[in-house]
Amino acid sequence: MKKNISTTLGTLAVMAFVSVAMLTGCSGTAAVKETSETESTSASGDISESPAADSAKGEESSAGTGEKGSDGRKLKVMASFYPMYDFAVKIGGDKVEVIDMVPPGTEPHDWEPAATDIKNMEEADLFVYSGAGMEHWVEDVLASLENKKLISVEASQGVTLREGHEDEEQEEEEEDDHGQYAPHVWLSPVNAKKEMENIKNAFIKADPDNQDYYESNYETYVARFDELDQEYKDTLSALPNKDIVVSHEAFGYLCDAYSLNQIGIEGLSPDSEPDPARMAEVIDFVKDNNVKVIFFEELVSPKVAETIAKETGAATQVLNPLEGLSDDQMKDGADYFSVMRDNLKQLEAALK
Repeated sequence: MKKNISTTLGTLAVMAFVSVAMLTGCSGTAAVKETSETESTSASGDISESPAADSAKGEESSAGTGEKGSDGRKLKVMASFYPMYDFAVKIGGDKVEVIDMVPPGTEPHDWEPAATDIKNMEEADLFVYSGAGMEHWVEDVLASLENKKLISVEASQGVTLREGHEDEEQEEEEEDDHGQYAPHVWLSPVNAKKEMENIKNAFIKADPDNQDYYESNYETYVARFDELDQEYKDTLSALPNKDIVVSHEAFGYLCDAYSLNQIGIEGLSPDSEPDPARMAEVIDFVKDNNVKVIFFEELVSPKVAETIAKETGAATQVLNPLEGLSDDQMKDGADYFSVMRDNLKQLEAALK
């Protein structure tokens, strides 16, 4: 799926307007990467060298109301979508306020920042994004900002990335959105731990006086990631079946980590449409391999998964790629660990 050029230009126009309007009220001027004043961090994943911006605190807050950062206020952190938000909240605790840029219940692949998001980034100290092509808008947005003191971090830096879809035509479309790699790195607990480590390092760069606090929080969650990883190994290694059929290919990193075989009805983009030949191929695979469950996602239509289930007698079930949680899930206290354990239960039931 190729991006509409007018959408990007419209976004940049809004950003330019906001930037001009803020010149008299905002002390920062353009996000930088270590190699260039105008280049974004998405290419190298390096953390910007600048200190935290000396900006006013934003109106939205999702962290606690306890002790503030070393300069007497909380760091303002912008997170590109839910996993980055969750990891940033866990590391920053009561010393930060974190804003999840993508609203609850919104599918993030095609989401783009609005004027309010750009304004918040101009006032922020730290910007956290996953990278690996997940946030197609990052380079343009970072290059347009007037906030030169913004620290940005590509959390997937250091993760071994998977190549994208094998189908050449679909791969060409998806590279326009995600680049050449599968972006869903956080669905492996080992990769998620690495992403949190990179976020922790960015917090320390922004607020070095609280290094011990951020390090302590990180060590707490390292143990939880390791525990989750072991649960997946123990549960999945004992199951006789290894094939999972999913609505879109978000689970490659998870499957690589636990020796599963992912069969995607659609490619890396959740709203791509399989052609009749692909549908027939998946239906045959489900029948030939006695696949019991077709997995779909909460944030996209289950229509294709339901069609294949109807043709094969399989059931349908949700497997959550953790791209975003609903309002109800957030209110119920769901987070990365609880959703990943729910996913493990669904996989166990499907693969017995």
